[in-house]
Amino acid sequence: MMYGFLKNFIFRFDPEFDHRIAEFLLKNVVPLPLISDCVASQCCFFDESLRSEVLGLRFANPVGLSAGFDKNATMLKGLSTLGFGFAEVGSVTLQAQEGNPKPRIFRFADEESLQNSMGFNNDGAEVMMQRLKALRPFVLPLGVNLGKNKDAQDALSNFEQNLDKLQEVGDFFIFNLSSPNTPNLRDLQNEDFVAELFAMACAKTNKPLLLKICPDNEITHSLKVVEQAIKSGASGIVATNTTKDYSLLKAPKESGGVSGKALRNKSREVFYELAKAFFGKTTLIASGGIFDGEEAYDRIKMGASLVEVYSALIFEGPSVCARINQEILRRLKKDGFSNISEAVGVDL
Repeated sequence: MMYGFLKNFIFRFDPEFDHRIAEFLLKNVVPLPLISDCVASQCCFFDESLRSEVLGLRFANPVGLSAGFDKNATMLKGLSTLGFGFAEVGSVTLQAQEGNPKPRIFRFADEESLQNSMGFNNDGAEVMMQRLKALRPFVLPLGVNLGKNKDAQDALSNFEQNLDKLQEVGDFFIFNLSSPNTPNLRDLQNEDFVAELFAMACAKTNKPLLLKICPDNEITHSLKVVEQAIKSGASGIVATNTTKDYSLLKAPKESGGVSGKALRNKSREVFYELAKAFFGKTTLIASGGIFDGEEAYDRIKMGASLVEVYSALIFEGPSVCARINQEILRRLKKDGFSNISEAVGVDL
């Protein structure tokens, strides 16, 4: 209720300005002792039935924060009070880069959706490594989302050096070949490159390695790429990233990826096809248009061991995790399950 009132004021400003304000609060204000207790009491919901072990890691609940919100690992202490079961930081590139020209993120309030062409703006792997090193061990499982520098000529080497820098400070790693905002990045979603990428990464670390998939490729192509990733050592798949299907918005901008409720059906359809092919063969994480417990639970029944939100945090507010987890628990009990793991994949 309170956030619904505040949102009308917040949304009058540029989205990147609002994000900087949120970063300041989550970095400097929310972690303060009395404030963190107050925020956690409103935003956290935990129940033993929601606990699970995935990728060899323990998760207090299945709802995580997708990459893109905390690009530079500056907000993690504050974010840990919002009830997430895990968080992804990044996307981080080997070298720092400014990203694409502004304005580069747009809100569509009526459609509860975003369109961004950020372009992997971040402080680089060395800075990320130092920040995460200072936080370890962290209270939540941390995924590090790895991107490619825009000007990198040798993509494999760029990813390799990036992983080298960060492999000691992440609990799992996600290779992002699916952002629409780095030129030619999505071209790397092919069987040959994915085979090389995971062969390299598996030789570097025993930690879980995942691939984030684009929702815009032909499903037969995506199935081949995912199959190759699994054969080459991938521990899991995150589906999906943002879409370039601008027909999903009434008045889209000319570039960037669409996320939020406009993406929901498309992302769900892609996830379902991947789950039919690969459930039981790899770990599946659902991302894209998840705003409530109904959608989260449906994806879990489709085969998702974990789910991620981003736009929902923007449009629904800081207590969104609590609401999603409460609804998941209600649905679990209604279906007669005693633990979240029992519901994973039951609709397949």
